Amino acid sequence: MSYRLKLLAAATFLAYSTLSQAADIKIGVAEALTGPAAKYGVAIKNGFTLAADQINAKGGVNGNKIQLVAEDEQGKKEEAINVFKKLLFQEKVLMIFGPTLSNSAFAADPIANATKTVVFGTSNTADGITNMGPFTFRNSVMEADVLPVTTRAAVKQFNIKKVAILYGNDDAFTKSGYDVFKSALAEQKIPVTDTETYAKGDVDFKAQLTKIKASNPDAIVCSCLAEEAANIILQTRSLGMKQPFVGGNGFNSPKLFEIAKDAADNTLMGSPWSAENPSAANKSFMADYKAKFGSDPDQFAAQAFDAMHIVAEALKKVSLSGNLEKDRLALRDALPAVKIEGATGKFAFRRAAPKDGKEAGYDAQQDAIVNIAKGGKFVLLK
Repeated sequence: MSYRLKLLAAATFLAYSTLSQAADIKIGVAEALTGPAAKYGVAIKNGFTLAADQINAKGGVNGNKIQLVAEDEQGKKEEAINVFKKLLFQEKVLMIFGPTLSNSAFAADPIANATKTVVFGTSNTADGITNMGPFTFRNSVMEADVLPVTTRAAVKQFNIKKVAILYGNDDAFTKSGYDVFKSALAEQKIPVTDTETYAKGDVDFKAQLTKIKASNPDAIVCSCLAEEAANIILQTRSLGMKQPFVGGNGFNSPKLFEIAKDAADNTLMGSPWSAENPSAANKSFMADYKAKFGSDPDQFAAQAFDAMHIVAEALKKVSLSGNLEKDRLALRDALPAVKIEGATGKFAFRRAAPKDGKEAGYDAQQDAIVNIAKGGKFVLLK
């Protein structure tokens, strides 16, 4: 072979290699991998990793491998903004999963919408998340869809006539949960004997709980994240209070039982996922997760796992061009039609209602499951 032909062959190989490498699908993962929210963020990242590895082992999507680019947003709004900018402008990812908390999503999601890039929340359940723009998606079921179902189940299970409420008033997720609980209880004509609040980082809740005790409710409704909820439950029991708790999916973490143990028994919690779901998809997910990470998955790992498969289904309908702006838009256009049956059951998207004249994104269309804590774990409420 002549020197010129060798050069041409080498150039062709280099161009092909570069093209092949460019065909890797870079997907950003912005989650809280350290800090208080890491109890959710690490499980979420694990869910994405498991799904991406499975998809890649089967040849990827249309022959293209998924490459996860993970960044730690620490559960902080300012870090979420920095991480989004890095993923969008430096890493040039096709889309972003995350962030972990609704507070961070309200801060960072507008950046993705401004660059016309899909941002996909798997743990953001606060009201208004998808009103930030048409590129915001989530498969985390809104508290507005879950909590009314949970309160109705609690009223029936415990013959509740009146409740007290305790919630975190400086977090978008817990504040939104409180708003939904308040509305649901009013609609169901359940009186509220007392409403108390706390701030993020608080560890002593006895002043609030003493007031709640004096109001003598039949149950305590708590819009809280798992660690605070566990400490609240323990302190309630130390005051001799035996009332059951009613919570949202912030309770759905092993952290609740690590701290509260069986003091959390009879806590009711609504969620789109249950470890007791006997479907083949869920059983397979749970077994694969435990084999890979050496621990049982939670709701947040399950939702992340399903989200990765939702995106993969959409990408099957996309012919990637290498033009990032065009490919980001193509993914956004393909996502709304995806329907799957995954670890969390049957899933589809529904368009969020526009607000203030702004085009909205897409929420989860999925049924809630009510669970009850028994013996240090959540089981299906029969």
